Amino acid sequence: MKKLLALSAGALLLWQASTAQQKLVADKIIGVVGDKIILKSDMDGALADQQHNSPDGILKSDAACKTLEMLISQKVMVLQAERDSLPVSDGDVEAQMENRIRYFESMYGSKEKMKEITGYSIYQLRERFRTPIKEGLLAQAMRNKIIEPVKVTPSEVKRFFDAIPKDSLKFYESEMEIGTLVLQPKATREMDQYAIDRLLDFKKRVLNKESDFGSLALLYSEDPGVKDNKGVYVLNRNDKTTYDPEFVAASFRLKEGEISSPVKTQFGYHLIQMVKRSGDNVTVQHIVLRAAVTKSDLAANIAKLDSIRSGILANKYTFSEAVAKYSDAPSAKFDGGMLQSKTGDGSTLITIDQLDDPSEKDIVMMLDTLKPGQISAPVQFTDENGRTSVRIVYLKTRTQPHRENLTDDYSRIQQRTLDIKRAEAINKWLTEKIPTFYVHVDDEYKNCNRISQWMSSLAKQ
Repeated sequence: MKKLLALSAGALLLWQASTAQQKLVADKIIGVVGDKIILKSDMDGALADQQHNSPDGILKSDAACKTLEMLISQKVMVLQAERDSLPVSDGDVEAQMENRIRYFESMYGSKEKMKEITGYSIYQLRERFRTPIKEGLLAQAMRNKIIEPVKVTPSEVKRFFDAIPKDSLKFYESEMEIGTLVLQPKATREMDQYAIDRLLDFKKRVLNKESDFGSLALLYSEDPGVKDNKGVYVLNRNDKTTYDPEFVAASFRLKEGEISSPVKTQFGYHLIQMVKRSGDNVTVQHIVLRAAVTKSDLAANIAKLDSIRSGILANKYTFSEAVAKYSDAPSAKFDGGMLQSKTGDGSTLITIDQLDDPSEKDIVMMLDTLKPGQISAPVQFTDENGRTSVRIVYLKTRTQPHRENLTDDYSRIQQRTLDIKRAEAINKWLTEKIPTFYVHVDDEYKNCNRISQWMSSLAKQ
């Protein structure tokens, strides 16, 4: 079950920035490429990112080796890009930095709130981001220069496909591309105040020793995990990527035994009690209530969504244009409303068994009646954070179950062929370029397969 307070992985970079000073205390250099160093914290951050995005949260046994190989490769590309004077301007860096700052500012609500939670001003964040952003752009520019000439012909695609043993060909279940446009009805001020007043009453009852905080949490909290943990969470000061930042900030402002006033987050209104503080860790217990959405609020949103649907069907705008203009889903800006495959490859092709979240059950029921290109009528549902919302569902495409073949899956096979050829080009380039730079690797990683090959080629120079 997903944590009530979980945030998206998009905040990971800010977590890395906000914990950088802490890491440097026990940090060490594990690699040097030219005049650029690779810190143990660089690897730890990359591994944490991989683990966070892994479907099962488990890293492969060679993850550390692969990650250091990637970091070395990036440094070599940066150095060669500087040698070749590839066009990455200060304007490009500033534009990327502003996009990132705006993203975090929107996530936290304001510059002031972002500084309060992260401990860094806008100026400090810019200074912290500038070098990694510039190096990332330089490495990407160099990579693009290497792979741009690489093409594949139809005969190469066929040769690649023909080399796959017939009993190893992939079998594809029926796959679909599904889009959703979500509206989240807003509670009225009266409903907001009602939730606040209930929490204030709970606080009064606890302070007057009329009720126990944990008992009230079990009886009234809308946290789906309350039955398992009675609303108790252990937080770390740097948990801003795991929990809602408002919740974390409010928790750390409390003294031991103190109960907060109602705190608003994206999940509702919280009453937080500080149970125990130990260094950078605190144990808190909370009760969360969501302001109720009235039937008239729901009806108004359904009517609005029906009008949007009519506009799409009348070709006033496309589904993706409607999502960009109207959707309240936080991810809509990044995925265009299209559900993402849970294989982690960024694909929008999904199988029906991937629709396993409780909030997606009604989508499964619709698939029997929706045909490719059709859009459902507005339906009410409860999203993954427990909020009452409404949406329309767009079935863009649907394939039939089949064994991989050149007719139905040419673009996939072509992309795999191209990816292999590009990887070969990059590996060849690295093998040629790495000996032209000073490279030192910590003894712990010298037996990594590719690093071992690179160090051997250096030794021959």
